[in-house]
Amino acid sequence: MKYNPDIHHRRSIRLKGYDYSQAGLYFITICIQNRLCLFGEIKEGEMVLNDAGIMIKTVWHEIPEYYHESNVHDFVVMPNHVHGIIQIISNPVGAGPRACPICYRPIRACPTHPINELQTTNGRQTTNGQPQGDAPTMSLSDIIHRVKTLTTKRYTDGVKNNDWARFNKKLWQRNYYEHIIRDEKSYYQISEYIQTNPLKWQDDEYYA
Repeated sequence: MKYNPDIHHRRSIRLKGYDYSQAGLYFITICIQNRLCLFGEIKEGEMVLNDAGIMIKTVWHEIPEYYHESNVHDFVVMPNHVHGIIQIISNPVGAGPRACPICYRPIRACPTHPINELQTTNGRQTTNGQPQGDAPTMSLSDIIHRVKTLTTKRYTDGVKNNDWARFNKKLWQRNYYEHIIRDEKSYYQISEYIQTNPLKWQDDEYYA
């Protein structure tokens, strides 16, 4: 697959005024700060994940468990960045995260934080039966922010407990890159790009 400026962009192409919580498919790229190769290495055209890379892959595939009405499609962890497709199926008013905002575990698996006292009734959060207002909708940026926060926490634990390679202050670059997938042809082009990305590592713009 040749370079395509509509897919392999260096700058975010977020559309002003576009509602990123609406249903749709989004091609996402998230890069490690300073392009450090922390997640494994390419060997003979295949990505060989280290423990940190396996953690990143696990968190990504847990996205649908944490967030209502979302799904993940093709995904690849590269040595210093990730590519993936996130689908927001729908996001009605009142659909909030399934994750505890403190430890980022699924709410049902988090017995220690006050978020578990929250219950949802008719799209509204309640505490001990008392309405607390509408639950916030989750946009694409909300999901990416939580993924970055959770993976940074787990990576930091790996540095402390398992001697993972250190990073300087921030694991991820501040921003991320996204492309709205508008048709079937674009979807299959991007899917192919993700699947074949390890084969073209030395030609990758993120190669380091």
